[in-house]
Amino acid sequence: MHRFDAARFATSVADLSELNAAPLAMVPEVAFVGRSNAGKSSTINALTGRRRLAFSAKTPGRTQLLNFFALVSRDAAGRETTLGYLVDLPGYGFAKVDADTRARWDRLVGGYLQTRRMLRGVVLVMDARHPLKPADEELLGWLAARADAHTLRVHVLLNKADQLRGDERRAAVARVERRAADLPMPVSVQLFSALKREGVEELRAAIDEMLAR
Repeated sequence: MHRFDAARFATSVADLSELNAAPLAMVPEVAFVGRSNAGKSSTINALTGRRRLAFSAKTPGRTQLLNFFALVSRDAAGRETTLGYLVDLPGYGFAKVDADTRARWDRLVGGYLQTRRMLRGVVLVMDARHPLKPADEELLGWLAARADAHTLRVHVLLNKADQLRGDERRAAVARVERRAADLPMPVSVQLFSALKREGVEELRAAIDEMLAR
């Protein structure tokens, strides 16, 4: 069994001040972030082979929690070792939320992405049909502002690629790669379909590399 298949919920955090007291091992973390309609939760479920490990809120910004999923291994005696965490960040897309909700999201997600020392990589889920929306650019700006940005790996996942033709798929990848060339952190780009499970093994390999950093 691959370690992603054994992923399980570990804890949720509603405020950065709770992180130090949270029951978390000091192991690498990989964050998943994306617009609320990009398919972030379905991506995590496809990655782990689970239908309902991660849930999505119907209203952007409604669920403001950092959800930690543990990747574990077990020895012959059944003892568990935590190898890392997948961290599901609240989705963004704020047409339906008030300024206070948006500000709380900025503090929680922005603070985590800019200051979390155990963060080794970020999977940025975009809709392959509409990549690099203004909110995506804002998030990339947060990551670029990290003091260790040059060592933080970003993997852009162009989800819903099954809805694009061959030339459209190539154009979407090329557009993001051009933008990535201007960023201080290493960025890789991948086509993906959570619905069709296209690209799952490539995504697993990218996350394995992040966790090994």
